[in-house]
Amino acid sequence: MKLSIIILNYKTKNLTKQCLKNIVNLNLAFKYEIIVVDNNSNDGIEKIMREHFPIFKFIQTKKNKGMGAGNNVGISASQGEYVLILNPDVVVLENSIENLLEFIENNPKIACVAPKLLYPNKTYQQSRYCFPEFFMPALIRTQLNKFGEKKLDKYFMNDISTDQAHKVDWARGSVLMFRKNVLDQVKGFDERYFMYLEDTDLCRKIWQTKNEVWYVPSAKMIHYYFRESGGSVWVKDLFKKMAWVHIGSWLKYFIKWRRMV
Repeated sequence: MKLSIIILNYKTKNLTKQCLKNIVNLNLAFKYEIIVVDNNSNDGIEKIMREHFPIFKFIQTKKNKGMGAGNNVGISASQGEYVLILNPDVVVLENSIENLLEFIENNPKIACVAPKLLYPNKTYQQSRYCFPEFFMPALIRTQLNKFGEKKLDKYFMNDISTDQAHKVDWARGSVLMFRKNVLDQVKGFDERYFMYLEDTDLCRKIWQTKNEVWYVPSAKMIHYYFRESGGSVWVKDLFKKMAWVHIGSWLKYFIKWRRMV
């Protein structure tokens, strides 16, 4: 088995259905499997899988385990040499999976690759980063950003062309392809993060194994991105549940990696 594609569903049955159709229509020329994990969303996805995609694996969890833990369920069940984590709100464009696969296969020291993400209007969507400093949310979300332009430029890697393949500290977990043996070595996602920072943490663990993470713009995918934890005014954000989930993950990350940041 060349590739395992893992899609985590949580109350996104229609997006998941379209994502599966998208992949099937790509007519991938190698052996692959698709594993859909439902995070106990009770949204009818099991019926959709049974009626429309019976050849693909479906795993139902007993509770909402969060992003990292839910994907770990799929990783544990996967048989591919490579694993593609794919959000259901992503549209895979032609040859993108093949380009990611070719890039990682031809570079033995690379254990994780990420595509160039686009908004629905085909403009560039930020998805590659340097490892964050503790105060980064304040620079991003408040008027303090005008005092930290150089730090933000570094964090967002603005000095490197978005059309150039290059190393990154970490890439957004909406779409990531891994070598399965390295993913097993680092024990997948850290399940202490319910949501947010689990992708940053996983990339950091991969770098610790002396393997590399790369951004590969020859692979392009559309991501219908909606930031649940953010908004235009930080004070208002503090009243949102997902903002507090994000803050909790941020603290967990910096407590875990405090000796390295």
